[in-house]
Amino acid sequence: MKFSSSDHRYMTRAIELAKKSYKKKEVPVGCVIVLDEEIVGEGFNNVIAEKDISSHAEINAIKQASKKTNNYRLNDCVMYSTLEPCHMCAKAIIDARIKRLIFATEEPKHGSIVSVDNFFDKSYLNHSTTYESGLLKEESALLLKSFFKERR
Repeated sequence: MKFSSSDHRYMTRAIELAKKSYKKKEVPVGCVIVLDEEIVGEGFNNVIAEKDISSHAEINAIKQASKKTNNYRLNDCVMYSTLEPCHMCAKAIIDARIKRLIFATEEPKHGSIVSVDNFFDKSYLNHSTTYESGLLKEESALLLKSFFKERR
């Protein structure tokens, strides 16, 4: 599928958020949640600062979007993440009823959508989230590679 100019704009914002994580010495992942062409949630990895393993970009964005919409169900929302979600985040995406996920690059060690699992394709799930990948893949992958190269 061809990505729209709106998709590019929202993923660009997610990459800006990932850079905030990078500056805080957190794994650089950013996430944006959109409803009716309005950003209702944003998040970036904040695990170390929060001392909370669940403080992933996607979880933080879901929390903010739920507060803004005054609903734990995020029906009709689109999530833009710079990295393929892990299983914890994938389950939160399903439970929040997010309609569509677009992620920039795969996560070969922990990615639950296409890399180590196909979690969204499980028939037993009570919600279906569509997904696409590859939007601004190079920018996201470069940010991650730079981050881990500095840590070695």
